[in-house]
Amino acid sequence: MPFDDLRQWIAALERAGELRRIKTEVDPVLEIAEITDRVSKVHLQGQTTPTAQAGGPALLFQNVKGYPGAQVLINQFGAESRMKLALGVKSLDEIADRIRMFMDVKSPQGFLDKIKMLPMLAEAGKFFPRTVSSAPCKEVIKHDNFSLLDFPVLQCWPKDGGRFITLPCVVTRDPNTGKRNVGMYRMQVYDGRSTGMHWQRQKVAAEHYREMLRRGAGGSERERSAAVDIMARTSGGSQLIEGKMPAGKMEVAVAIGTDPAVTFSAIVPAPPDIEEYLIAGFLRGAPVELVKCETVDLEVPAGSEIVLEGYVNLDELRTEGPFGDHTGFYSLEDLYPVFHVTCITHRKDPVYATTIVGKPPQEDAYMGKAVERIFLPLMRLTIPELVDVNLPIEGVFHNLMIVSIRKSYPGQARKVMNAIWSLGQAMFTKCIVVVDEDVDVQNLAEVTLKLFNNIDPQRDIQFTMGPVDSLDHASRYPDFGSKMGIDATRKWPTEGFTRPWPDEIVMDAKTRSLVDSKWKALAKELGLP
Repeated sequence: MPFDDLRQWIAALERAGELRRIKTEVDPVLEIAEITDRVSKVHLQGQTTPTAQAGGPALLFQNVKGYPGAQVLINQFGAESRMKLALGVKSLDEIADRIRMFMDVKSPQGFLDKIKMLPMLAEAGKFFPRTVSSAPCKEVIKHDNFSLLDFPVLQCWPKDGGRFITLPCVVTRDPNTGKRNVGMYRMQVYDGRSTGMHWQRQKVAAEHYREMLRRGAGGSERERSAAVDIMARTSGGSQLIEGKMPAGKMEVAVAIGTDPAVTFSAIVPAPPDIEEYLIAGFLRGAPVELVKCETVDLEVPAGSEIVLEGYVNLDELRTEGPFGDHTGFYSLEDLYPVFHVTCITHRKDPVYATTIVGKPPQEDAYMGKAVERIFLPLMRLTIPELVDVNLPIEGVFHNLMIVSIRKSYPGQARKVMNAIWSLGQAMFTKCIVVVDEDVDVQNLAEVTLKLFNNIDPQRDIQFTMGPVDSLDHASRYPDFGSKMGIDATRKWPTEGFTRPWPDEIVMDAKTRSLVDSKWKALAKELGLP
């Protein structure tokens, strides 16, 4: 059964023994983050108790300093077991299989084929969101006399620029198509009624913003392009860019504390034409209920704990950051649009849902690994020779991708690298390692053995230039730098390799079978499992 809201999800976590309620008084400034960071790394500290699984439990803080009665939920996705519980599966590959099933549907050739498709069409009909007239997120409506600081927003790291809303579902609308987008972008709280809006250049909401700039600029294409170029890196701190950017407003809504499928959908690298509410419906197997906002023409999940409504001025940028990021380093301060809050609605006694990022592993690591498994079938649409993918957690998801392929022709590994660099968010991948299909990419020891044995560095490493993640502090320019691809597949004569390729050392089947038959007794003598 899908979870209708965050409260159902919290109850499910508690039933599953995945939640801990914290009664000790804690400060939302730094202290909650330090506690959560320790819990998320408990398995790295030699803990072996049943409750000390990788990632630690979800935490519900119920005694937050300065916020009597408030509750803060964090680390809700911080373990593989909770990601599976959130999405209602025993294995994340189940969702990949469902995606594959819908992708494999062929056009019906006759009446019987059409009849056979009816159950699938009926299931697909469950995915589309539906609008309701009243909603729990509107139990309290505040058009004035409100402040963002009424909520226990965290400061996570000592050098952060301030408090940040870190788990928001930010809703914008494409000014051309009218389609909604739900993204997750950190929001630095400047004061009680404004925040930064950290949508990086390559994000969908940033493209909505640029299109609004183009429209507001009017005039020639050159003038419109010049207006968009204002989003290029500048310096000088908080300021208005007067006389250069077109005036106007872009409506934005922010939902905090949504059901787990909606929250997860906000981070998935979906094609821009597919609404995240539809993806959430697919993951839940039931439609997401939406409600119209009070002051902006947007819809938000009806079961949200907190909703912020407002706008971004097209002619305003302000310094945002620094921020302790998922790379393990601070992302530096920079200029970003400013979100102005016009209305806040929320449930009675809302639960404030948040997260922290920092040196991995953290909660986002398990969300990223779920994306890796679920979207493998979609990658295969473009790269059919792809067998498996591993985005190691320590590679922070844009620094390293390891892929295995069925190699059929010379140079295929390099073709795969370039295909990956052309795929949505995968374009940011700094290093790609390509191995043969018999290599288990999830086994880093095996990958390391094959990688360094199989390459001639000058021949098998290629470099290229292109877009890089905005958080990459090592690139020569912001958002633009070099990438590396390593062809660690076996080399063929048709690739210019004329020496014999040696066989891998493997014991013969007869001897293995013989030792297998004796292993129980041997293991007892050896003191092994």
